[in-house]
Order: sequence, then structure tokens, then C-alpha cells
Amino acid sequence: MKVEQISVFLENKAGRLAEVTNTLAKNGINIRALSLADTTDFGILRLIVDNSEKAKSVLKDQGFTVGKTNVVAVEVEDKPGGLNHILNTLGNNGINVEYMYAFVMPGSTNATLIFRFDKTDQAVEILSENNIPIIPGTKLHAQ
Repeated sequence: MKVEQISVFLENKAGRLAEVTNTLAKNGINIRALSLADTTDFGILRLIVDNSEKAKSVLKDQGFTVGKTNVVAVEVEDKPGGLNHILNTLGNNGINVEYMYAFVMPGSTNATLIFRFDKTDQAVEILSENNIPIIPGTKLHAQ
């Protein structure tokens, strides 16, 4: 039920992000979702790609610092309160959301949210117990 996300640490300078996307494109790696957070000196690019192992390898070969994190993909109804329901369910059970980002999967009318939790396994249990749809990593990586 977990999704493998890679994180790339980038210097905050012009063209550095394009170097990552160029490396991935040249190696036939497709980006499914991404999030970029920055500070004055550096940024963290979080990516869901169709081939995490290959992406990590080719980016490291180009001198990038790359990490791996397990996150959870959740389908959120496209209606007022859809996200609120999920956040309340998690919060009421003592689960903290460390970060999240969203995208829409092709052919879907709902949003897909990528969550990083402080207690990932417990969060997956709570989501499942409350019939909140979790998207398996195989579905995200294989589109």
C-alpha cells in the first residue's frame, strides 16, 4: 500500500531543476507526480516516477544526492469536505501529516494525494478501516 518516492536535493540556482528532468527524460523515466520545496540555498524535489530504481541510479550518476521515502497515495473525492474528512480521520487517531501534494491521475475524476505521515503503517490501517481508498504503488508506477 506504500508508494516509493525519491527525493532529490538541489542547489537553488537556475537550470538545476532542468538538469534533473533532462536526465530523467534521456533515460526514458516518466514523472507521475512531483513537489518542489525550497529554501534560500537548496530545494527538495520529491518525485513519483515509473521506475524509481533506475531514476535513483541515473541521478546519482549525474552527481545528485538522492533519497528514498515511502509515502501513501490516497484517492480523495472531488467534493467539498473530501480532504477534510481524511484529515479529520487521521488527526482524530493521532496521525500527523508531515507533508502532502496532489495530482489527478489520467481517467480519474478524483484527486490523488501523496501523504508522508509520522506513523505510516498506522495511517494505512486507519485509512483502510475507514474505507478511504489507498492507491497501490504498482498502479502509480505503471501508468
